[in-house]
Amino acid sequence: MIVLRWQLLITIVATCVLALLMDLQYAVSAFLGGMVSIISSAAFAIIVSRHKGYSAGGTIRTALRAEAVKIFLTITLLWIVFKTYDGVKAYAFIGVFILTVIAHSLALFVSDSKKNTDRIN
Repeated sequence: MIVLRWQLLITIVATCVLALLMDLQYAVSAFLGGMVSIISSAAFAIIVSRHKGYSAGGTIRTALRAEAVKIFLTITLLWIVFKTYDGVKAYAFIGVFILTVIAHSLALFVSDSKKNTDRIN
């Protein structure tokens, strides 16, 4: 969930900055680029969070299934945006998309649980 919040924050900030510095088309393109990544990351998170198996094989199958769904959704959503939105500004769209994908890849370095590191055992 923390990664999805970071992706949303990146999308909102980029959208606001482009709305102020450029025009509405750039802002909408940035927002759509971020949302493509957020939607596919959310699908990945839902699939992984529903995993109930305890075997290594089951965990790998779930991870692969989640990644396949994420890739399929990403490709489909990218295609839909470029096919249906004539005013897309490719640099803004792809730029924010890449930033949010990088944020998702940093999930390995983030933990959802808060640990008490002040306590000495």
